[in-house]
Amino acid sequence: MSKRPKSFSATLASLYADLKKGASAVRDDGAGLWARLTSGKQENHKLANRKKSKAKPAGREPYSENTKYEKRPGDGIAWRQLWGSLAAACVSLSFLGVAGVLGFAFIFMAPRVPDDADLWNVNRQAAIIVLDRNGEEIAARGARYGEHVDPAELPEHLIKAILSTEDRRFFDHGGVDLRGTLRAAITNAKSGAVVEGGSTITQQLAKNLFLSPTQTYERKAREALLALWIEGHYSKDEILSLYLNRIYLGAGAYGVESASQTYFAKSARDISLAEAAMLAGLPKAPSTYAPTQNPLGAQRRASDVLDNLLDIGAITEFEAREARSNPPVIAKYNVDNGLGYFFDYAAAQAKKIVPNATGDLIVRTTIDQKLQRDAEAAVKTALTVEARLKGADQAALVAYDADGALRALVGGRDYKESQFNRAVQAKRQPGSAFKPFVYVAAMEAGLTPQSRFVDQPIDIAGWQPTNYTPGYAGPVRLTEAVAKSINTVAVQVTEQVGRAKVAAAAKRLGIRSDIAAHRSIALGAVDVTLEELTSAYVPFARGGLAPTPYAITSIETRGGEELFYRDERAPERVMTKDVARKMNHLLYQVMLTGTGGRARLGRREAAGKTGTTNDWRDAWFVGYTPQIIAGVWVGNDAYTPMEKVTGGSIPASIWKEFMVSAHQGLPLRNLDGAYPAVRYASEPVLLDYYAEVSRGFNRVRRDGDERRYNRRR
Repeated sequence: MSKRPKSFSATLASLYADLKKGASAVRDDGAGLWARLTSGKQENHKLANRKKSKAKPAGREPYSENTKYEKRPGDGIAWRQLWGSLAAACVSLSFLGVAGVLGFAFIFMAPRVPDDADLWNVNRQAAIIVLDRNGEEIAARGARYGEHVDPAELPEHLIKAILSTEDRRFFDHGGVDLRGTLRAAITNAKSGAVVEGGSTITQQLAKNLFLSPTQTYERKAREALLALWIEGHYSKDEILSLYLNRIYLGAGAYGVESASQTYFAKSARDISLAEAAMLAGLPKAPSTYAPTQNPLGAQRRASDVLDNLLDIGAITEFEAREARSNPPVIAKYNVDNGLGYFFDYAAAQAKKIVPNATGDLIVRTTIDQKLQRDAEAAVKTALTVEARLKGADQAALVAYDADGALRALVGGRDYKESQFNRAVQAKRQPGSAFKPFVYVAAMEAGLTPQSRFVDQPIDIAGWQPTNYTPGYAGPVRLTEAVAKSINTVAVQVTEQVGRAKVAAAAKRLGIRSDIAAHRSIALGAVDVTLEELTSAYVPFARGGLAPTPYAITSIETRGGEELFYRDERAPERVMTKDVARKMNHLLYQVMLTGTGGRARLGRREAAGKTGTTNDWRDAWFVGYTPQIIAGVWVGNDAYTPMEKVTGGSIPASIWKEFMVSAHQGLPLRNLDGAYPAVRYASEPVLLDYYAEVSRGFNRVRRDGDERRYNRRR
């Protein structure tokens, strides 16, 4: 039954009245005890007098000193009444002093709570509910508050289970139950340990809304004072409703509705007695008794709650026995191991987009659950025991569609083991996977895929870069230099077109990290993340257009208020179609005859680039089709060398497995420029042949001249 909220002064007055009643009871009990004691003394005195009267003859007593000071009838009673009144007055004054101290403490010690404070939202942690590209809820991050439920909508056995366990005198006290506190203190003193708490539901609500869980006398005092404030501003039904909807019940769930959905996959309106007992047992230690973490402990605690219900007569022995025999079935709520990386990424992005948002947020993302599972499977399959023995302990994968929407993200081998997201947080050197930006600058400077350079030793101010494969190939065209990832040619091209232009091209295509235009820029001596490197390849698949990469399409509140909506925007052109076609032609050769052969997709046209850094510390493969762009990194967190793991080995295998699965059902599309380059493999042979022929002619001419010279002589 609801009670009208009282002002704080009225609450204090009520508390004082309770204290005064207690004082009166103490005084009355004391007066009664004194009366019984004195009554006994008077009866004994009368009995003694009767014995004396029988022993002595009647007559007047002789005068003595005792006769002079003998008390008159009624004098002792008057004095006792006076002392009793004084004692009662002292007790009343002491209780009045306690009430005054409480009022003084509230004014100077209790936290300041505005009169218009909304306890439904005060200090409420925001939850982020993540949806996939189709609007299906994947999971939530942060505190999960369920739908608001009124106590009248909940089963009676749930309400009784909570009240019998947490606060049996909830409707009888004014926020602080002195009787319950005293009883708990006596019980704890007898047991020598804290086995019973004295906090009321109102005090628990005050602690959860305003205070830290630290157990100190000051915190307990503040808790009591805040409970008095709450009782003075809210009715009992409102306080109970606040408690039921805001109390923490473990596993990130706040309120009985969220907890019921989390543990039982059903509304709190529909839970059984056994389920209600389990929920009612959680407030004492929600993290300890959460059934997802400690199912046996949760069942033992639920059995205690059933005992409480039996104690107050709310259920029968049969009902208790049935509830114990049929414990709740806990719903399986396991966050996908790989999706955890994306959840963290999406939550961080949402906070950047709406930094000042309050309350629960519903975030619709671009993630494709099918592609995400494909990515996770590809990474897990590749990181075999053999691969890890080679030092390839970790891997990451990022995939975009041609519009720049993030479709899959794997930040490591095992999210539960490590939440560090190697796809978006780790900055490593991409090695030769950076070379496409070198050749973009070259194509823009007028070079073509058929332009020729000589693979030979070079020296740049004392720096002498070498190739991954020992030796030099001599004259080569750029198609061959890119396919075989020849370092000396990439350096020569960079020096010819200018380092600054290479850096500018990389920035223009999407590299966000700082780029220093030093001499080793041609070989990828730049720290980047897999996410930004992969997104910078999107313009190759889009014919020179660079859509802005994104992972969130909209953000709204639980109430439906739209906070953010991504507008469709025209992608920026960062390369001409001609340059994009030439780049596709160059990168297609990598897949066809070069270092990325292991990543070939059969009849489906694809292009990409391998990358391997010094001492094999990092291995990369970034590639694309007209529909999907994906990047893979393989290495280890300790930045130690691997055993000759190159971008064309494990990363290329991961990339291929993912792309094959990701393209199932997608039509074959042509990649502009993806055709075999003219084979110039015979050029060196022909040059050697013609050189040998020339030398032969020279010998013949020289020999003939000598013979003619000798004849003349």
